[in-house]
Amino acid sequence: MGEEWKANLASCFEEIRILQVSKKETVENFNQFCEFIAEPAFEALVEEFKEYGIKAKITKIPGKSIILRVNFPKSRIDNFHYIIYLPKNSLELVVKLKIGGRRDKKSSYQEKPVPFLTGNRFQDVFKVKKSDLIQEVIEQYRNFNFEALAS
Repeated sequence: MGEEWKANLASCFEEIRILQVSKKETVENFNQFCEFIAEPAFEALVEEFKEYGIKAKITKIPGKSIILRVNFPKSRIDNFHYIIYLPKNSLELVVKLKIGGRRDKKSSYQEKPVPFLTGNRFQDVFKVKKSDLIQEVIEQYRNFNFEALAS
C-alpha cells in the first residue's frame, strides 16, 4: 500500500508519453494528407486558374496548414483563400477549414470557419478523393464570389 504512489507516478508519465506520441503522429498524418491529397488537388486548380487569367498559389506550413490563395483576375491582389488547418495540439486527424478573402480589391481581408467538405462529412481525411476536394474548393470559391458580388 505504501508503494502505490510509485505506480500512480509511473502511470502519469506513461499517459503523458502517449499524448506526446499521439500529437506527433497527428502532425505526421496531417503532413501526409497535405502531400498526397490536398497539394495535388491545389496544384491542379492552380494550373486550371491560369486558363482563366487568374494567378493562384499554394502556401504550406508543415504540421499546421495548407492554403490555396487565388488572386483577382489579372491582378496581384489576393481575392480568395481556402485554408485547411490542423487545430493546435490535436490528438487525432480532424482537419478544419477557413474561407477568407476580399470582396473587392480595396476591401479588407476577412476570414470565417466553415465545415470541411460540407456535403460528405468525412471522418477519415485519408478517404477524401482529390476530385472531391477540387469540387469543394470550386463550390466555396463560387459561393464566396457570389456573396461578394451580391452584397
